[in-house]
Amino acid sequence: MCGIWAVFGSDEDVSVQCKVFRKVAHRGPDAFRIEKINHFQNCCLGFHRLAILDDVRGVQPLRLYTYPHIWLIYNGEIYNYKSVSNQHGFHLSTDCDGEPIIHLYAKYGIDFPAHLDGVFAFCLLDTANRKVFIGRDTFGVRPCFKLVTDSGFLAVCSEAKGLFGLSHNLTDEAADIVPVAPGTVEQYDLDNNGRTTFQEMKQFHSIGDNPLYKTPVDADSLGRDVAENIRVLLEASVKKRLMADRRIGCLLSGGLDSSLVTALVVKNAKERKLPYPIQTFCIGMEGSTDIIAARKVAKHLDTEHHEITFTRQEACSVIDEVIRHIESYDGSTIRSSICLYLVSKYISKKTDTVVILAGEGSDELAQGYSYFHKAPSPEAADVDSRRLLKVIHMYDVLRADRATAAWGLEVRVPFLDHQFTSYYLSLPAEDRVPRKGVVKYLLRSAFENMNLLPKDILWRPKEPISDGVTDDKSPLFVILQEFCHKQINDEKLEQAKSLFPFNTPRTKEAFYYRQVFEKYYPSKADWVPYMWMPSWTDATDQSEMKLTQKEMRRNVY
Repeated sequence: MCGIWAVFGSDEDVSVQCKVFRKVAHRGPDAFRIEKINHFQNCCLGFHRLAILDDVRGVQPLRLYTYPHIWLIYNGEIYNYKSVSNQHGFHLSTDCDGEPIIHLYAKYGIDFPAHLDGVFAFCLLDTANRKVFIGRDTFGVRPCFKLVTDSGFLAVCSEAKGLFGLSHNLTDEAADIVPVAPGTVEQYDLDNNGRTTFQEMKQFHSIGDNPLYKTPVDADSLGRDVAENIRVLLEASVKKRLMADRRIGCLLSGGLDSSLVTALVVKNAKERKLPYPIQTFCIGMEGSTDIIAARKVAKHLDTEHHEITFTRQEACSVIDEVIRHIESYDGSTIRSSICLYLVSKYISKKTDTVVILAGEGSDELAQGYSYFHKAPSPEAADVDSRRLLKVIHMYDVLRADRATAAWGLEVRVPFLDHQFTSYYLSLPAEDRVPRKGVVKYLLRSAFENMNLLPKDILWRPKEPISDGVTDDKSPLFVILQEFCHKQINDEKLEQAKSLFPFNTPRTKEAFYYRQVFEKYYPSKADWVPYMWMPSWTDATDQSEMKLTQKEMRRNVY
């Protein structure tokens, strides 16, 4: 996890612009560097580093003796950084996983990201050809924002907050701050003053498409046994994400997704003979179902397990900071970010684990939300699953990245591996729907009889995070609603439509979140295109998506 930041064609001296550079320092607590670009007026690249690989030569902007005109800043992990060099015939001079980006650009130009297996956000400057490229991985696992003006000013940053306060002769200092679209690369031309002109945008990956690069598991080697293929591909996804010189741990709620990831991490850590036990982390209130289930998994896998408990007061006290970090006012995203923010704080303050693996992406890919029981057909369920994956960078992936980066941690999400998702989505739609009242039936059954997990964990019913981290009497969403109701009176809520015409808050909780968001990011409500809601239901709040056991057991199809 790192923070990238760049400005091109500034009217102000870079010393003025760099004042906002520190706003993303939390993403890279180990080192920072900012460099002015020679021969281009008021252009500079900045980098906050979290050192995961090549501690000596990994500080950015990255430049190579063979291509001194190419400057690179990137945030992410390129998992095929060693194999891609052999495949495309170039030599690596460092152990930095981002170095192949420069070589591939020199060889393929704007098409180079299609050869990368990983998650990334980058800004590449080619001073010889006067071009700037910015891009982002397929699912948007790593964030990237841009600020563009009609006068040719361009700024890029990992988080939007690092673009607020830039001076570019506009009345609205936050004008045109927008996220870079996942799976795309944009090209800009530079003039003598460093001003930019947009040239083109290319999509190099699409969700569901097979990757162009060579993968650890050759697609031709997969057999007809679907369950075996799922196991092989998910394990390969986890295995490549163990690439690190720093300690690796796992978030463990005791649910299917985090438990599967943890089991595969422990299995591969033993095979690799890592010099430390895998640490696992679970958060919840005293007596929560997640705490109990995670404890059982940790005992089964023999991990160094940490239980983090929180109170009602602690959950409510961090709402403001959570919204500032995640840059969203979506209610379900905020609720789930609170626990992730608190557990990340513990990991950062109390342990030496820096890289953490998590189960995000499984619910979207494998139709894990309980409302999928109400899908009118397998085809409709498939359409909604793909929809969720296309916007996951604004919801679950945003939460995972931002809440952990707030404390200088790097999160990795194996379920969003490009090869794994492509294979899973290629399976017949009717095979991926809930069966026998169980969501993610196909995924669960693939690991049946493998002894990776206790059977009751493998088949543990899906619980919203607001239920699993607390007891039945006071789910987290109720605790937060009660707090917000005290902050917002009826008169304020009546003004919601006039104050917030876009995505108008319908509850006091939603109003409070929006109020905090506007304090930090005024007039940027369109960063959240719509509030996350379940499909095929009449729910007005994400907490209403839970179905009864009778509904879940009904044979929908």
